Amino acid sequence: MATIADAGKIVAVEVPPRLPFARAIVRSWPGRTVLTLLCASVIGFIFILPVWAEMGWKQTMAQWWAWGLMAPVIFWVDQKLPISGRQFGRRAVAHIPLSVVFTSLYIYVFFVLRAVVGDIKWEMLSPGHMLKMAPGWFIWSVLIYWMIVGGLQAYRYYERYLSSELRLERMEKSYSQARLNALRMQLDPHFLFNALNTISSHVERDPRLTRAMIEHLGDLLRLSLETKDKQEVPLAEELAFLDHYLEIQKIRFGDQLTIDIDVTAEVRYALVPSLFLQPLVENAIRHGISRRVSGGAVMVTARAVGNNIVIQVEDDGVGLAPGWTLESSSGLGLAVTRERIDGMYPARHSFSIRRRLEGGTTVEIVLPLRFQGEEG
Repeated sequence: MATIADAGKIVAVEVPPRLPFARAIVRSWPGRTVLTLLCASVIGFIFILPVWAEMGWKQTMAQWWAWGLMAPVIFWVDQKLPISGRQFGRRAVAHIPLSVVFTSLYIYVFFVLRAVVGDIKWEMLSPGHMLKMAPGWFIWSVLIYWMIVGGLQAYRYYERYLSSELRLERMEKSYSQARLNALRMQLDPHFLFNALNTISSHVERDPRLTRAMIEHLGDLLRLSLETKDKQEVPLAEELAFLDHYLEIQKIRFGDQLTIDIDVTAEVRYALVPSLFLQPLVENAIRHGISRRVSGGAVMVTARAVGNNIVIQVEDDGVGLAPGWTLESSSGLGLAVTRERIDGMYPARHSFSIRRRLEGGTTVEIVLPLRFQGEEG
C-alpha cells in the first residue's frame, strides 16, 4: 500500500503485493508460453527415447510442442470462466465443449508443426486429408486436454492452500502484534502519566470526578483483557471500549476536546476488528488536536454502503504535514492497524488517509458488512 499526502485526496491506496520473480514470470504470457514449451520439449524428449519411442522424433516433438503452445491458451480461458475456483463441478461441465474446441484446434496446430519440421508435406493440411487423419488423434488428444485441465485445477488448489496458510500465519502474527501494540498504547508511560496526573489533580477538588476517572481506567483495562482472544467484535462493543478511553481524554483536555460519534443503527452490531478504533482516535488526538492551543473535535462515523461498512475517524486539527506518508511516519498506530486489517480482510477492504478540506485529517476504513454467525 502506498501513501501520498495531497489536499482533498486519498493518500493511502491499495497496492497489490509484489510477486516473487518466478511467480511473476509464470503469470505473464511470454513467460508462461516459454515454460510450457520447455516442459513440452522435456516430455517429447522422454518419449523419443528408445524405451518409449513409438513414433519418429519429428512427430513426437511436434505433438508436444503443439500442447506447449495450446496450454497457455487453455489456462487463460479457464481463468476467464465466470465460475468460482471452488466450484469444480461447474468448471468441469464448462470444459466439456471447450475440450472439443481445443482438441480440434490442437490437432490442426499439431499437423502444422509436423509440416514445419518436415514430418509431412504441406499438402497434407488440406481439409480432405485433415478430416481423414484427425479422428485417429481425437480421443488421445481429448485425454491429454483433460490431464492438462486436471493438473491446472490441482495446481490452483495447491496454490490456494499455500496462500491460505501464509495468510493465516501473517494474520495471526499481525493480530498478535496489533493487540499487544494496542495494549501498549493504552498503557504506555505517557498515557498513564497523564491519566494519573489528571486523577491526582482532582482528588481534593472533585472526589466524585476522580472516582469516575479511576472507574473508566479500570473498565478500559477490563475490556481490553476480555477481547484479548477475539479477532472481531460487534461495533457496539468496540464503541463501549472507545467510550471509556474518550472519557479519560475529555477529563484531561476539558473543553478543548469535543467528541462526536455518529453510528447508524443498522451497523451497530456489525463485526469489526477488536481494539482498532482506539489507536485511530488516539492518533487524531495526539497528532491533530493536542497540537492546537484551541483544541478541536474528533468525529467517529459508521454507516452501511452496499455490502460494506464505512468507518471514518476525523479531526479538525493541524492536518498532515507536507510530504507526509504512512511509511515515513514514526507512529505505530496507523501502520499496525492497516497491516492487521490487510491480513483479516485480504482484497475485501480499503484503508485510506486524506486531508480534510475544512482542515484536519480523515482516516476511512471500508470493511465487508458482516454480523455474528455469518461466514467471512
